[in-house]
Amino acid sequence: MIDDSAPPHVRRWAIRVEFDGRHYVGWQRQKSGLSVQQLIEEAAYRVAANRPVSSITAGRTDSGVHAAGLVAHLDFPAEANITAKAVRDGINYHLKPHPIAILEAALVPPHWNARFSATWRRYCYTILNRPARPALLDGTVWHIRQSLDLDAMQQAANYLIGWHDFSSFRAAACQARDALRTLDELSITRQDDKILIHTQARSFLHHQVRNMVGTLALVGSGQWPAERVKQALEAKDRCKAGPTAPADGLCLMDVGYPENPFDPS
Repeated sequence: MIDDSAPPHVRRWAIRVEFDGRHYVGWQRQKSGLSVQQLIEEAAYRVAANRPVSSITAGRTDSGVHAAGLVAHLDFPAEANITAKAVRDGINYHLKPHPIAILEAALVPPHWNARFSATWRRYCYTILNRPARPALLDGTVWHIRQSLDLDAMQQAANYLIGWHDFSSFRAAACQARDALRTLDELSITRQDDKILIHTQARSFLHHQVRNMVGTLALVGSGQWPAERVKQALEAKDRCKAGPTAPADGLCLMDVGYPENPFDPS
């Protein structure tokens, strides 16, 4: 088993982050383009008096995907005598003017790991379902003009809940060893002219949520019967499922742990 504990010369801090993903190549550092990870590590470097700070995240969001509650951990040098308030406010100061904010920070034990200690991830996908294009919500929703049938979409979604081989809903570039996952929730609700698709699982495959949403949209628009989603799932073939929904509407809402690291009690 890999030991992901913090070495003795660092102190590990958990952070909860929100960001507008439109401006970045995603969370993870890339050879080209600006990433959320790069900006946070550079800001933390300044807070740590120009000493390197490394990070690990609970979820590597793709380019254009947003976050309301992504969790990561930062390994600060142990001699950096800082508080949770200093971590939050200091990093936020150095992140300006980027639309990235640290919401909370908490000191965690050396063995705590933002990725491997997590027990679930929760996403919300937002569809703007009206004839008029978005103005205020542009870049944060998938705009579908045609009216969608929520009952049919939920019927189709129910086929995906539970333990399955999600090969039909994983990206070709997915690096997971297998496509076996347990989907705990896939619920669809309407709020005025917005359709919200909430989903939760211990972990997701690359593009799994967006591929599920793209498939459910075919059902909602009447192009597919709900039962065809079950057939697509059983085919274990990406070509049998629907298109990948745009990144704009996807937001990582929260990450769960056996003990909430941000709970002051």
